[in-house]
Amino acid sequence: MMSNEIDFLKEAEALSPELQSLREAIHRRPELGNREFETAALAVSRLRAWGIAVRQVTETAVAATLQGALPGPTVALRADMDALPVCERSGAAFASETPGVMHACGHDVHTAALLGAARLLSAHRDRLRGTVRFLFQPDEEGDGGAARMVASGCLTGVEAVFGCHVSPALPLGDIGVRYGTFYAAADIFDLTVRGKSAHGAEREKGVDALGAAASLVCALLELPETVLPARAVLSVGSFHAGTARNVLADRAELQGILRSLGPDTRTRMRQALRETVERCAARSGAAMELDLRRGYDGVVNTDAATDTVRSAAEALLGPAHVHVLQEPTMTTEDFGCLIEAAGAGSFYHVGAGCTAPLHAPDFLPDGRAAVLAAAVHAATVWRYGAQKAREAARQHGGA
Repeated sequence: MMSNEIDFLKEAEALSPELQSLREAIHRRPELGNREFETAALAVSRLRAWGIAVRQVTETAVAATLQGALPGPTVALRADMDALPVCERSGAAFASETPGVMHACGHDVHTAALLGAARLLSAHRDRLRGTVRFLFQPDEEGDGGAARMVASGCLTGVEAVFGCHVSPALPLGDIGVRYGTFYAAADIFDLTVRGKSAHGAEREKGVDALGAAASLVCALLELPETVLPARAVLSVGSFHAGTARNVLADRAELQGILRSLGPDTRTRMRQALRETVERCAARSGAAMELDLRRGYDGVVNTDAATDTVRSAAEALLGPAHVHVLQEPTMTTEDFGCLIEAAGAGSFYHVGAGCTAPLHAPDFLPDGRAAVLAAAVHAATVWRYGAQKAREAARQHGGA
């Protein structure tokens, strides 16, 4: 640990009861995207109690600013707050009290961790270099709250942004950093297949929309293996057709998502998807309407910012607890929008301390993950400011 750094892990552990209580309160009252009213209000209340200036960006988006006593850069830390439409089966004493909604992706941990980082850094504002902006973001699981926060000016003046996500692939107490491409880009599609209804005994008199749609789904699912290199995943998550067992369906509706790594793969997969729909329509005689929309552009970490997270975490936790992740993930995240707006940043993983997968009804990270993430957040900001101060001193000395 550098001589001017603070043992944020020790300080975060002292706050552990408070941070875990915050996490449990947020977990009990999960809210879907753009409905995070209670979660945002809780964040605002705590931030103001710690003397941090708060701005309500949208109905549920919060941006808070902590001004350090020393000159330095403006950096941002972000947490997503929204939950998922999943029925919880974790068995936790603090399980969701909202039927059909739960924090199945760990955003409760992310929010508690960001509040913890704000508490830690505010306690040392007399030695803090520069400005820290704390972003409490809605709707990561939906249409992308990050872009709306950027549009509202939350990243103005920010030169680097940092954030994290809990990961069941890492043990509790460890973090994982990734250089370059980390999360996949997403393209969302809706498909409507139109046929002609007929009696099931006289199929030749109709056009089976359900059958055509089923053939299309099979063809689409094979695309990542036929469009090489296979750095893509395609999923069809919704399929609706038909009204009776003995009547040909005249309409079918599909919804899916295409995930890809790298702009070339994304372009090829989008084109292959369109061509597959055209071929299936011609073969089946059904009319097929494709609505293909660009989703998140993925997360691409910048090297210098990732170096900062890595070095801060290694000093705090020890090198054995910091892993350089060798493979990107095919999941999607709108944090990349924030990195693009700031020009630099890094998103990292924190060991969840549970084995259930993300978005599962029994996904329940250990509350201590919020304590660790709060410490790494704070240490990263602190180290970034110190690095910038040394760079400025070298430039001044060279001049």
